Amino acid sequence: MKRNYKIFLLGLLLAVASCSFTTKKFDPDSDKDEVLIELISFVLSRGHYSPKDINDNFSENVFERYVNALDPRKRYFIQEDIDKLKAYEHLIDDEIENHKIEFFKLSHQLITQRMEESKAYYQEILEQPFDFSKNETINADYEKDQFASSKRELRERWRKQLKFSTLVTYYELKEDENLKKEDDNTYQIQSDTELEKEARETSKKSLDEFYNLVKDLDRKDWFGIYVNAIVEEFDPHTFYFAPQDKERFDQQMSGKIEGIGARLQKKMDNITIVDVISGGPAWRGEELEVGDEIMKVRQDKEKEAVSITGMPLDDAVSLIKGPKGTIVHLTVKKVSGEIEEISITRDIVELEETFAKSSMVKKNNRNYGLINLPKFYFDMEDASGRNAATDIRNEIIELKKQDMEGLVIDLRNNGGGSLSAVVEIAGLFIEEGPVVQVKSGNGNREILEDEDDEILWDGPLVILVNELSASASEILAAAMQDYKRAIVLGSKQTYGKGTVQGIIDLNRWVRNSDFGDMGALKLTRQKFYRVNGGSTQLEGVKSDVVVPDRYSYIDLGERDTDNPLPWDQIQPATYKVWDGYIDYKDAIESSKIRMSNNEQLRLIDEHARWIKTQRDETEFSLNYEAYKNDIEQDEEVAKHFDAISDYTTNLTFTSLPYELEKIAADTTLAEKRKRWHENLSKDVYVEEAIHVLEDLKLNNIKQKKVANLKD
Repeated sequence: MKRNYKIFLLGLLLAVASCSFTTKKFDPDSDKDEVLIELISFVLSRGHYSPKDINDNFSENVFERYVNALDPRKRYFIQEDIDKLKAYEHLIDDEIENHKIEFFKLSHQLITQRMEESKAYYQEILEQPFDFSKNETINADYEKDQFASSKRELRERWRKQLKFSTLVTYYELKEDENLKKEDDNTYQIQSDTELEKEARETSKKSLDEFYNLVKDLDRKDWFGIYVNAIVEEFDPHTFYFAPQDKERFDQQMSGKIEGIGARLQKKMDNITIVDVISGGPAWRGEELEVGDEIMKVRQDKEKEAVSITGMPLDDAVSLIKGPKGTIVHLTVKKVSGEIEEISITRDIVELEETFAKSSMVKKNNRNYGLINLPKFYFDMEDASGRNAATDIRNEIIELKKQDMEGLVIDLRNNGGGSLSAVVEIAGLFIEEGPVVQVKSGNGNREILEDEDDEILWDGPLVILVNELSASASEILAAAMQDYKRAIVLGSKQTYGKGTVQGIIDLNRWVRNSDFGDMGALKLTRQKFYRVNGGSTQLEGVKSDVVVPDRYSYIDLGERDTDNPLPWDQIQPATYKVWDGYIDYKDAIESSKIRMSNNEQLRLIDEHARWIKTQRDETEFSLNYEAYKNDIEQDEEVAKHFDAISDYTTNLTFTSLPYELEKIAADTTLAEKRKRWHENLSKDVYVEEAIHVLEDLKLNNIKQKKVANLKD
């Protein structure tokens, strides 16, 4: 298919947006932080897709978000402090308009004072042994807690939180001792008194580490938290990068990813996995997954772990990252609620594994193709470099040489990427026509089209998605669904991110000033729309055939974020539905019937519901025997779901001839592909996708235009 340079250039522009704002001048004698507030409000009001009125309601929301960001577990501020801060609850909008930061100054003064005072709480409490035979509980739903009415009440809150964290460690230590005894019956188990003391010392060391990190926070770090409380009121993807954060972002965009190969997000006090990077150490280990919460970090050869609960995200990341070849041990609360220690050898992410890869699938002497696309990659620095569209095209050509009769494109966990790549890939399956509509805040609409009538693959097509298929993934799935070109199989709906962001360098307005580096602002500039006029925002893409997975009942999508832009629709584009199938609806209905009778999916759905109940549980016992009993009961229930990983299909997976040549000379690649094929052979979703391909029948009377492979 010929290169569409218009789409190519637009994709480039969307990836790194620029603002055509009017010139803005600032008072050179102003405070840098005040100038930053003025600059950001200026950029947001003129550059955001849907600027908000900065009024009292806006002010209330910023106030709540900011206070929660400062003290998510409500263990620093007391109500007296909140009352002082509330004097500004309806004045933040006025301060933004007048470029003042009195509210921030007061909040910074109070939080630093209270955090310093809180050191005495944990040091004093952890001096005395805990009585784990006493019957008492703790509710970990801190968001619903009220702020303590007095310092006495605040100290009691600290006591319970410290007792709970120490109990968790105490339980783990006792379990370790029992395992040592099982391995060596001559081993002398430590007494409960010794283990309780060790657990308290671990809690204290963890907090010592935390406060040492907090001590190193500068005023500008706290100010960055305040600024983001303001900008995130516009939408969840608008974000301020302080200068040091912008530098880290640039490194990530350049592909220089080192560490465990996972992206983290902080919500309230918890740090969770939001992306496991294909090819990275965490991905290869197969133990970490999206939704897992990292509780503690232990460096190799160190006995004690550091709790990262409540720790600033950057500090947590710095503990987890490290030189290639070193080992880090993570205490993780799994999606299922179980707590495990996972060891990962740090490495540089292998970029090869972030690219498209394919496999031949054999069933009943028939050949099918499967292409896994982890993201819609595109080389921003080199237009002739490797990109997803070219790689998908090449994989299809190779699969066709093996007499492929149907194709599955796996977009599960694909978080998006280049819009131009989406349009080109869609064009491989349709003659020509619109693929996606892009609307700017000023109402301008642009339709991005495949302008080439060549079809590279005109056979049966299935798109696999899940709740983590986002952005560009949703555009491709939506287009294929609207054209009725493919059957979309997967979660009830995809992630639901239908917005486009751009990075704005804030220094462009202050280059000749003495303010120094002002950082950058990522802000939402445009929205995606399907060719049928509906937005993918919030609603995502609803699968033609819905199948449960472990994320089915937990909050992961755009709809679960704060302040998402709303769903809406615009005028449909003009497009012609694909008429190459004669039984499109019948194939969907047949699949639904199979899925409703599939025992493996029933078990997966049962597991997903159990995971939901585990994650919703907030009340925990501080009595050791009760806590131990709860864990043992959960472990017993979890065993019921071990059968999920025992499932096997009758499908056979093999690499393509060109890759087999590489595998012969590369044992590492051979092992990767072996593991991938083993996982695919247990994948009920892939199995059903092949069933659907079998059911889809082509209208062989229709004249089709087939790609000339010699081009």
